Amino acid sequence: MFLTISTTGSPERPATDLGFLLHKHPGRAQAFSTSHGTAHVFYPEASAERCTAALLLEVDPVALVRKGKGKGRGGAPDAALAQYVNDRPYAASSLLSVAMSTVFKSALSGACKAMPERAGAPMELRIEVPALPARGGAELVRKLFGPLGWTRVEAEAVPLDETFPEWGDSRYVRLVLEGELRLADALRQLYVLLPVLDDAKHYWVAPDEVDKLLRAGEGWLAEHPEHKLITSRYLARRWGLTRQAMERLELVRLAEADDLDVESVDNAVDESSDTEERPVPLAVHRRDAILAALTAAGAARVLDLGCGQGQLVQALLKDPRFTEIVGLDVSMRALTIASRRLKLDRMGERQAARVTLRQGSLTYTDKRLKGYDAAVLSEVIEHLDPERLPALEFAVFGSARPRTVLVTTPNVEYNVRWETLPAGHTRHGDHRFEWTRAEFRSWAEAVAARHGYGVEYVPIGPDDPEVGPPTQMAVFTTGTTTDETEKEAKAA
Repeated sequence: MFLTISTTGSPERPATDLGFLLHKHPGRAQAFSTSHGTAHVFYPEASAERCTAALLLEVDPVALVRKGKGKGRGGAPDAALAQYVNDRPYAASSLLSVAMSTVFKSALSGACKAMPERAGAPMELRIEVPALPARGGAELVRKLFGPLGWTRVEAEAVPLDETFPEWGDSRYVRLVLEGELRLADALRQLYVLLPVLDDAKHYWVAPDEVDKLLRAGEGWLAEHPEHKLITSRYLARRWGLTRQAMERLELVRLAEADDLDVESVDNAVDESSDTEERPVPLAVHRRDAILAALTAAGAARVLDLGCGQGQLVQALLKDPRFTEIVGLDVSMRALTIASRRLKLDRMGERQAARVTLRQGSLTYTDKRLKGYDAAVLSEVIEHLDPERLPALEFAVFGSARPRTVLVTTPNVEYNVRWETLPAGHTRHGDHRFEWTRAEFRSWAEAVAARHGYGVEYVPIGPDDPEVGPPTQMAVFTTGTTTDETEKEAKAA
């Protein structure tokens, strides 16, 4: 990853003052160790007329896998290779932002004891990032940087291969920013917007990320026309954290409008008398709908196929009517997290006897899954390539054949209601498809007909009169299980 910061000067105010502001001497090349590689700072040019500081981050792909989130691509079979073979070492991302905050920490804060006046004043800057992932294209780059005081925002699309122009452009751009800004402001903007444009972070987004965002966004984020998108993407679309950040940004706007301190605006709320209803997260709506359908079906022995980190298994354990619960997932990491969530190592013997976590693939038949009352595939099918759906269909409906099967999946028609979701994008980077209500029903009815199930549909979440609910659920039911079918065949 590579980034350059250039400025111009005169004999009276030499451009090499940039070295004082960055706290890095123009006459030396320096290296700094980071958790994912080595950051190098050097000056390709350093004169009174023009000075350029370069930040080069050498990423260690092995360290990235070992110390990163380790989620891969939702547990896909090729995840192990994808973790090592990707664009992370070359394209600007949250890795570069973290390196900037480490190497240019004082410059980000605007502190410079040697030249405090210079640090507090705008200066001519040119910043260049040769390879920047831009999920939203050059237009989004201009929307994000344009309102921030830059006189020139250039986002030139990088072709997939210059030898084959017919292949079109990649999702990367060459970014050039020119304008007169304080160095600290420019660095803070980059710190926030690099991961926003990449729409990904290499580390777990914890609650303290809200404070980081507000500190780096002080003075510009609250009034930015795209502050909702910036906040949502920076916080990895975690709804609770995004809501918290938006509330605090609103306080900042109110305080600035009345020329008051934020603390004086935020001192009139009596939390003990707060009766405002908070929106129920879609994940909660989904679990409630699944639990209601399983209860209506009279299911006691339940399979959670693609159980992920065990949220549904945890909810099922709270209801004694579910006597046996099996969570199946292809990802051992997900199963490990599920085990920690459920506290299996500290669970009582009777409770532990009700739950089993297993590794397995949903596209292969598994004798261990036969004979159960119900199976749940919650937000699973959209993570499979369409050509793998017939294999999943046979494994679940043909081989395992529980009496009830619940399938939930996003309703793509509802995506227009998500303000932070760019047009044409899926809700998750690993979704291979998202269906309309008609497409989902067509698939479900064909599956039901092939395997002797009836099927009904249940909306999950607010049912919009124009575009339907955010999540759609199909409830498949049949009168016999695989074991019963086999007994009938032997008796005949």
